Amino acid sequence: MPESRASHLIAVLSMAAIAAVWGGGFPATKYCLQAGLSVGALLALRFAIGTLGLGMMLVLLKVPLRRRDVLDGLWLGLVLVTLFWLQTDGLRFTTTSKSGFITGLYVIFTPMVALLVGDRLRPSHALGALVALTGLVLLVREPGAAWGGWNRGDSETLLAAVLCGFHIVMTSHFSRRSSGWVLAFVQVAVTGAVSLVVTLALPAPFGFQGAGAALSRAGTWAALAFMGVLATSLAFYVQSAMQARLGATESGILLSTEPVWTAAIAVSGLVPGIREHLSPVQLMGGLLILAATLVTELGPRLLRRLAPIEAEDTIG
Repeated sequence: MPESRASHLIAVLSMAAIAAVWGGGFPATKYCLQAGLSVGALLALRFAIGTLGLGMMLVLLKVPLRRRDVLDGLWLGLVLVTLFWLQTDGLRFTTTSKSGFITGLYVIFTPMVALLVGDRLRPSHALGALVALTGLVLLVREPGAAWGGWNRGDSETLLAAVLCGFHIVMTSHFSRRSSGWVLAFVQVAVTGAVSLVVTLALPAPFGFQGAGAALSRAGTWAALAFMGVLATSLAFYVQSAMQARLGATESGILLSTEPVWTAAIAVSGLVPGIREHLSPVQLMGGLLILAATLVTELGPRLLRRLAPIEAEDTIG
């Protein structure tokens, strides 16, 4: 196999692995919450591990810390900690599968947030939003339940997806002038530090009280290591190293499979204590949300590719 093809294949497999790891982060989070960790304790521990891992990489790579990079990372960290608190607390009330699919709506919200900084909303964005809304209604639908099955956890997760859109737009802006490694390290460190301070100030059962029982279980530490090392430190490194080898289209397709991995792991029962069931209607809703993300990601690029063909047909 030629070196270029081998390099491309490695990049594709690496990005697919990132999507799977991030998808597995939802069941791992749910497991820790069910084990007895509070939202704050879970986030403080997860991002402490992530900070340590990224810090070691900064030292090994000898990345300098500039004041502007740190300040940009601070702003990103404040958004990141807020969206993770919402998303993680939402998992206390909603299912893992629904959380994964609703979070995937960030692909729809990102171009809408970008309008605030002067970007243009394309027809594919509007179509994607309409398809996603239809999918969301089907996904959360529970006949006979209050509010049609919509609950507090779904609302918190949806707000987290909106904030994720803000986070992506801000990252795109800051990464033009700041080191990606420093941005990653600082925002992860800020998330861990804020989570630690807030959790220490909270009364039971929202603080560290009762965390001892959960931390006495090997499964809790395995889940925390998975989220802190694989889903945070290693994922940032692999994405930074491999995404440059792929086009935006390929990267978008591969990363948009994250909620599919979440649902597959949650339904399979691979994580102890988590075995969910998606009705055919809910499954259709999840697939529509996935389709909406692909429409939003790929629509503009497909139109650009088709434009020359249409022009040739017109000339002929």
